[in-house]
Amino acid sequence: MSLKGKRIGFGITGSHCTYEEIFPQIKKLVELGAEVVPVVTATVKGTGTRFGEAGVWVKKIEEVTGKQVIDSIVDAEPLGPKAPLDCMIIAPITGNSISKFANAMTDSPVLMAAKATLRNLKPVILGISTNDALGLNGMNIMRLMAVKNIFFIPFGQDDPEKKPNSMVAKMDSLPETIEAALAGKQLQPVLIERFRYGS
Repeated sequence: MSLKGKRIGFGITGSHCTYEEIFPQIKKLVELGAEVVPVVTATVKGTGTRFGEAGVWVKKIEEVTGKQVIDSIVDAEPLGPKAPLDCMIIAPITGNSISKFANAMTDSPVLMAAKATLRNLKPVILGISTNDALGLNGMNIMRLMAVKNIFFIPFGQDDPEKKPNSMVAKMDSLPETIEAALAGKQLQPVLIERFRYGS
């Protein structure tokens, strides 16, 4: 399946250490001919960390997609009925956002965009990055796995020795995950030994 001409939302939440991995995937989607609609949380837009000053990643994403980021719930809501997406990606999705999404809380532009996409019966694809995937957030991940039209980028432990509860998606599997999701299927295997690929 070609991604050319597909309108793809790309939501980003506050796992700052993962941005280096997702930026090439955004670029790849654009190169494959997709229209990428970027959506960010307030944390992404306004927080500076050792991984980059506030706004740096937003600027890079706007440059590669050619679109201004959606950064408010009000601006994300039209992605439902008025400006629908073919699919919505959230990568990285933090443990905090996983918990909220699994419990039907919509308190950020990214979660609003995901809710709007599910309302249209279109796939939402999650690229997890959380230190408690095998802790308290495990039940939230499993809950989302059981929901129709929610799919996952294959994920695994990124540092089993030092962070045994932590799991992160293998972000370079995103294009194949999208193709499978658009066909109504979960890319398999969904659980991988991710640490072999680096953290």
